[in-house]
Amino acid sequence: MPVRSRTAVADTAAPLRFVWSWPDVNVTALSPTMVIICREPDGRWYVTFTLDTDTPEPLEKTGHAVGVDLGVRDFAVTSDGDKIPNPRHLERRARSLARYQRRLARCRKGSANRARATGKVARAHRKARCARRDFLHKASARLVRAADTIVIEDLNVSGMVRNRRLARAIADCGWAEFRRQLAYKCERAGRNLVVVDRWYPSSKTCSACGYLLAELSLGTRHWSCPCCGARHDRDINAATNILAAGLAVSACGAGVRHRGTSPVRSAMKQEPQPATAGIPVLQGGE
Repeated sequence: MPVRSRTAVADTAAPLRFVWSWPDVNVTALSPTMVIICREPDGRWYVTFTLDTDTPEPLEKTGHAVGVDLGVRDFAVTSDGDKIPNPRHLERRARSLARYQRRLARCRKGSANRARATGKVARAHRKARCARRDFLHKASARLVRAADTIVIEDLNVSGMVRNRRLARAIADCGWAEFRRQLAYKCERAGRNLVVVDRWYPSSKTCSACGYLLAELSLGTRHWSCPCCGARHDRDINAATNILAAGLAVSACGAGVRHRGTSPVRSAMKQEPQPATAGIPVLQGGE
């Protein structure tokens, strides 16, 4: 909620004019437990209210479960075959951001021109950040409304960004924020969020017969099973396997986020036998 007044917070004796994001809610009737006022690097002021509210009613059951495979080319692919394109918010603003950063590098430290150039760089990052957050909210909300059980992988994002070639693209996706949003939205809506172990070979396993490939390069987007001959789209096949693994995990009552409970880690490492029941396994001794 950006505050329009540029008056310093410490010197304000009169009420600040601000933009309220919820027109249906009367701000004067709120009784906040805490108010936080902060200033972003781009010069905008924000006011955050903390309120005690009643627990919302859970959403109606859909009788549907979905597995989600996250990626860079497509942001997410579901076991239903739906693909959510990756908007690449930072990449779309890369040229203008590079231009602003070059201007900033040429400015003398402490000068007014440098302060203005710093503000332009901060505003460019803010626009990309807000667009990414809006996209993640819409994508996560759509999944929560459509399925009772959502299954995702426990991705090691901090380790993946160490790849110099893919670090910027992975960071631009916002996978960690997407998982955080899914977690609290599932808890609020009465949905189940199942997290599958990161070492589960979802992409290399045939979802039809369970054959496990020895190797599968990242550039291979389609492959045929040498055992049953089934033709697979890499991402849809991975999402289907993730869903099967998640249903096996939830059947043993672990690795699930239920309404009103604390987050629980996936049980695929803790209880490997129940978790792998019904999941494709290595065949042919490879």
